[in-house]
Amino acid sequence: MKSFKILVFAAILLIAGGCKKKFEDYIVNPNQPTSVPPSLLLRGVLNSLPVYPDGDAERWSQFTCRNYTYYGNNEYWSGSADMDYGVLNNIVAMEAEAKKSSGSDVNPYAALGKFLRAYFFVNMTLKFGDIPMTDALKGLENQKPKYDAQKQVFIQSLQLLEEANTMLTTLISKADVSLQGDFYFQERTNGAETPLNALKKWQKVVNTFKLRVLIHLSKKDTDPDLKVKQLFSDVVTNTTKYPVMTSAADNLEFAYNATTNQYPNNAANFGFDALRLNMAATWLNTLSSMNDLRAMRVAEPARGLGFADTDFRSFIGASSGEDLSNMAAKVQLGKYSLYNRKRYYNGFTGENTFIVSYQEMCFNIAEAINRGWVTGNAETWYQTGLWASMAFYGIVDGDNTVTFLKPNALLGDYVNYTVNFNFNTFYNQASVKYAGNNTTGLNQILVQKYLSFARNSGLEAYYQWRRTGQPVFLTGPGTGNSNVIPLRFQYPSSERSTNTENLTSSLQSQYAGNDNINAKMWILN
Repeated sequence: MKSFKILVFAAILLIAGGCKKKFEDYIVNPNQPTSVPPSLLLRGVLNSLPVYPDGDAERWSQFTCRNYTYYGNNEYWSGSADMDYGVLNNIVAMEAEAKKSSGSDVNPYAALGKFLRAYFFVNMTLKFGDIPMTDALKGLENQKPKYDAQKQVFIQSLQLLEEANTMLTTLISKADVSLQGDFYFQERTNGAETPLNALKKWQKVVNTFKLRVLIHLSKKDTDPDLKVKQLFSDVVTNTTKYPVMTSAADNLEFAYNATTNQYPNNAANFGFDALRLNMAATWLNTLSSMNDLRAMRVAEPARGLGFADTDFRSFIGASSGEDLSNMAAKVQLGKYSLYNRKRYYNGFTGENTFIVSYQEMCFNIAEAINRGWVTGNAETWYQTGLWASMAFYGIVDGDNTVTFLKPNALLGDYVNYTVNFNFNTFYNQASVKYAGNNTTGLNQILVQKYLSFARNSGLEAYYQWRRTGQPVFLTGPGTGNSNVIPLRFQYPSSERSTNTENLTSSLQSQYAGNDNINAKMWILN
């Protein structure tokens, strides 16, 4: 009996010891998830990529104008912009979750993470100048990160793109890829693209974006640390190692739908803003001056000028610098063109918004050849980019139907015209036909690239103007800032209050201590 009691007591101790819990076990809610699938994080990050049309970026790129103060004005910014560290922290979390679930550092989410890191760091440095990068994204380990010089941000970003390309090559060679959350290439095509084919398209995006980054560095093309010409040549001359886009089907672009992601200008808001927004001269007058049919695709004729609806002289935009009251009065008199309401207000899906596009790549390569970075036929790439842009607007060589809203009509009451557009006649104009690898030819490339940026690609059109002066942007009382277009954004107030010492040091090294929106950042000097 005594031995039996000892055994029972030992069993009780064993059970009690086995049930012992740590404090942490009691504070974990079993009904709440402790991790997030990398696919869900990827979806959120990818949703942060597009800059939608009809926003400030469009006005600052001088594509359209507001003419009614209730909706704002055409002034440039006077202060700060947001930083992207929130979305970058989500990229870090995505990479960590993907490594946890796959057991490997080499996985599709890690590869896309490198590209996305580069994308957002480049986005920030183009806005501000120096930014925290090396010491950033370390959480509680470093809440006051030092600033990296803009040159180092570009060097590190180019290295991230190189690593992304290498990792994607490895993953694609295995042909056993699992990728979810990609609504750009897989879901946009209703599942027509497998994860493997989607990664192949993402690899093209990575290297095409790399060409954009290098073009941003055109003023630094002799810097031995950056190796701009060599890196550009490496991509263009070795597309086996560095695949790039081969058609518009490879575009990274955001597609709209009629329910959850409606195009900003649509049938529902036709009555609110269709008369409050008009075309900007920098965009529309450039098109009409070249007898470019894209003018009739994007705009309506200004019927108060007395010309026929299909006369290019009817397609006139307002100067972005014009006084707002004067602009509004002229719109009421039919002196300026409005959006083409058939194109932009007839439904809810609109046109896709480019993030990185084939036509931009063509113009970037043409520019690089013009500058002597690489050998090749600049005119061929120039023409390819031009025709790709024409195709985006549905323009064909021959008869085209153009549609405009009838005067004083409601949405749905249109008039159609047939306009013959001859590619050879158009191209052989002195203003269009490539003038050769000289300054005139370079400006032609830049102007056509600007036109291809219309209503998409975020601030790329503005960044091109800032870098090259092409095309000429118009200023005046309507643009504010004493008729001067700002060259950068101020840092957000959160940086001034939480990272004061490092920000102060960075401002001193860049802009003589002043967070001046008119100061030139390193890449512009």
